[in-house]
Amino acid sequence: MEAMVSTASASLASLWDEVSGTQPDPDVWVVVAALAAAVAVVVPQVLWRLSRNAITIAHEGGHGLVALLTGRTLTGIRLHSDTSGLTVSRGKPHGIGMILTAAAGYTAPPLLGLGGAALLGAGRITLLLWLATALLVAMLVVIRNAYGAVSVLGTGGTFVLVSWLAGPQVQAAFAYAVVWFLLLGGVRPAFELQAKRSRGGAGDSDADQLSRLTHVPAGLWLFLFHAVSLCSLMGGGRWLLGV
Repeated sequence: MEAMVSTASASLASLWDEVSGTQPDPDVWVVVAALAAAVAVVVPQVLWRLSRNAITIAHEGGHGLVALLTGRTLTGIRLHSDTSGLTVSRGKPHGIGMILTAAAGYTAPPLLGLGGAALLGAGRITLLLWLATALLVAMLVVIRNAYGAVSVLGTGGTFVLVSWLAGPQVQAAFAYAVVWFLLLGGVRPAFELQAKRSRGGAGDSDADQLSRLTHVPAGLWLFLFHAVSLCSLMGGGRWLLGV
């Protein structure tokens, strides 16, 4: 029995060392190729309609995570095929918790990208992949519709396959592509929201909800979304490129 416990402890220690350890930086061409791949799925409208689903996962996940951190009760998250989503939480309909929860959506993808860039800059490729997988598993628990479950399962399954089966270079390329995608993909939704509002649409957007909660003009909240996403792109890009 003691031998089995010792073996299990050694295995866990070895796994932790593998996850928390550092990996060598990939070649520069891998980082640039990952950037090009991210641009290719964010800029063209046809591909963006598909890839935006991943940004929606991060967006709604941001709402949900901050709701929990501020003491609200997370009822569930729904993801839709038109790349929209809905996060429902219970608690006071006003106050700092509600404000932070509403503000977390558009800021979550670029901030996740910035955090990912910091990990990659420190050589923590494996840790990034495992953390992303853990977050997706946690999000799956609160998904309340079939399309959302399939989307999160597919995304999480990809991370698991790369983490367990791919070699170091493939893992690095995948991790850098994901982080570039979050940084670049985190910029576009705020501009899309601005365009919709200029045409008189999106009257119940996060920016408009925040305006009603705080009596601060929705345009200023849009400015905040732009500032967070663009600053995250610049800061994260510097970490990824090592400049």
